[in-house]
Amino acid sequence: MAKKNKPAAPPSAASQDKPATLKDLLNPDVVSKLKAQADQMKAEAEIQREEARKQAEAARKAEQKRLDNNFEYLLNNSGMDWKKYN
Repeated sequence: MAKKNKPAAPPSAASQDKPATLKDLLNPDVVSKLKAQADQMKAEAEIQREEARKQAEAARKAEQKRLDNNFEYLLNNSGMDWKKYN
């Protein structure tokens, strides 16, 4: 009986043909610092969006409070038909 030779698996050509990326070329320390900086910038942007949302909410509340003290606005926007009380 002769031994059957198993066909040798060709080395993965995909990993050898893939061009080197910037991540591969940079020092891992630099990559981690850049990731940390990106996370910090995302957090700052989120805080800024939250503050803008709070300011918009405060402005809406102030406008509603001003309108609630305006008799003409209340009269025009009430559900009652005030014309029949003349």
